[in-house]
Amino acid sequence: MAALLDDTPSNHVKTLFISDIHLGARGCNAEAFLDFLKHYDADTIYLVGDIIDCWRLKAAWYWPDLHNVVVQKFLRKARKGTRIVYVPGNHDELVRDYDGLNFGGIEIANEVKLRLVDGRTALILHGDKFDTVVRNMKWLAHFGDWAYDFAIYINRYLNLIRRKLGMPYWSFSAAAKSKVKQAVNFIGAFEEAVVADANHQGAQVVICGHIHQAAARQIGPIFYMNCGDWVESRTAIAEHFDGTLELIRWDAVAAHQNSSQTPANASALQTAS
Repeated sequence: MAALLDDTPSNHVKTLFISDIHLGARGCNAEAFLDFLKHYDADTIYLVGDIIDCWRLKAAWYWPDLHNVVVQKFLRKARKGTRIVYVPGNHDELVRDYDGLNFGGIEIANEVKLRLVDGRTALILHGDKFDTVVRNMKWLAHFGDWAYDFAIYINRYLNLIRRKLGMPYWSFSAAAKSKVKQAVNFIGAFEEAVVADANHQGAQVVICGHIHQAAARQIGPIFYMNCGDWVESRTAIAEHFDGTLELIRWDAVAAHQNSSQTPANASALQTAS
């Protein structure tokens, strides 16, 4: 995806929630994420887990320059006054040992309760504690991680062919997940568990990541939001100064921005108040 020309963020929001960048993994879309950061800025940024993929780095070292640039961007934002809170996930679970500490202006918190502009309380967590495979069968979780990477590898070459044929981007792994009953059942069970925990903790909104399925919808008494990821969906969540919560689908925003056919955020945001 072509980088935006102006390095000054054109859309300033109160809070950004970002998860599952997976720096250190070959599937990470660091270039698209850097474009996103050129367009969006915030007073506070919550990094909702799996920012660095320690699992992949342990298996095979992969750290291109663009991944360094992403880290430097966060550190620079922290130095310039942006509050950055790192809520670790399972792929960067080593960071959980530093809960409550601050490194280079980046706060570490394993779980957060946040009072939103509209007065609601949001529970912010990665969500892997509700994944029984991750908790109880780590070897199977690592195997599933390898299988997911393989699907991303296939996806890359399929889309090279589709692009040459003038066809739009298509996600092989996302389509496969949507067709597999077990995957659908897992996602549903995950969402229900996250919502139940948020309700138990007295929150009205929950913001999480982990399953790479961006979402923004009411589930019972809780408004459920999943940040998605920067491997496939390239999504994030924004809280605006008027209290509006938005699920940003960056591909759609960037397409409008680059074509200049419509306002940058038109039809690209899922809104919830």
